[in-house]
Amino acid sequence: MAIIDKIWKQGKDFLNVEYPIISGAMTWISNYDLVKAISDNGAFPVMAGGNMPAELFEQEVQKCIDGLEHPFAVNLITIAPNYRQHYEILLKKDVPFVVFAGSFPSKKDVETMKNTGKKTMSFASTNSIAEQQIRYGVDALILEGNEAGGHIGFVSLIILLQQVLFEFNDVPIFVAGGIATGKMMAHLLLMGAAGCQLGTRFVMSEECTAHPEFKKAFRRAHARQAVATPQYDSRLPVVAVRGIKNKGMEDFGKLQLKLIKELESGKISREKAQYEVENFWMGSLRKAVVDGDVNYGSLMAGQSVGLMKDISPIKDIIQELIRDAESELVKVKGILSM
Repeated sequence: MAIIDKIWKQGKDFLNVEYPIISGAMTWISNYDLVKAISDNGAFPVMAGGNMPAELFEQEVQKCIDGLEHPFAVNLITIAPNYRQHYEILLKKDVPFVVFAGSFPSKKDVETMKNTGKKTMSFASTNSIAEQQIRYGVDALILEGNEAGGHIGFVSLIILLQQVLFEFNDVPIFVAGGIATGKMMAHLLLMGAAGCQLGTRFVMSEECTAHPEFKKAFRRAHARQAVATPQYDSRLPVVAVRGIKNKGMEDFGKLQLKLIKELESGKISREKAQYEVENFWMGSLRKAVVDGDVNYGSLMAGQSVGLMKDISPIKDIIQELIRDAESELVKVKGILSM
């Protein structure tokens, strides 16, 4: 038996897939094509609901139910304007896993979803959130450092590993943020991770339908260019988003300042302002991923974008991750036995 089979057994058994490598949900990217390719090659895919119109969301979910032979998850963005509609649709669908993202689900939302027989997963950006989500009854946590792309927390993975992974053993804990190699996966598994989630790495796959210009931007980018958006005023709380710096990022800064002025003058409510923020990201991301506008569209990417070089088939990416992880584990075993 390979060493890796021993140390990721918990994640493998929980997800009920061959490899507990999660393909993180990326709006406009993690569609049926990518999800099926991940699933067919033994890993665990997560379909991104984003802020799709309810009818389209239901169609995409049903396509996964009908077309996939192995377990998968559907991602719900709790701060998306269409979250409640998506949630109600999933309650009635035969989906094995639901991942709550964007912010944190309420206890009621977790319990109601679990009562339909689904397993639930949510993100933990701090140790207090991890404790809360376990108390709410989530079946597993995804520990995502702010090195990740898209909506992120404020703490790096290296700290979260010590605060959460080393301290909690109530549920399986998967880790994410900045992971792009099998060698890194090996060490995270040795630390106790049930498995690893990657997003940016899978953008650079042949099966990913993102616009060629979007992938070119990933290939050209350096890690330092994947920056997180700031929050200008506590009156407009926004979830930070990490992406490759471009004119679209500058536009988001201008939007925040505009909305803050409207809040000050009473022209807009905080709820409406936050709605406008999320609408910006949904539209901006589509502009980049679908239309190929890499100047004004959102190039959501983790800092691992600095490690992206080639576009490869999903099969090759997954097998390389496993091969390199096993090789690293053999190396570590040799060091420990000296």
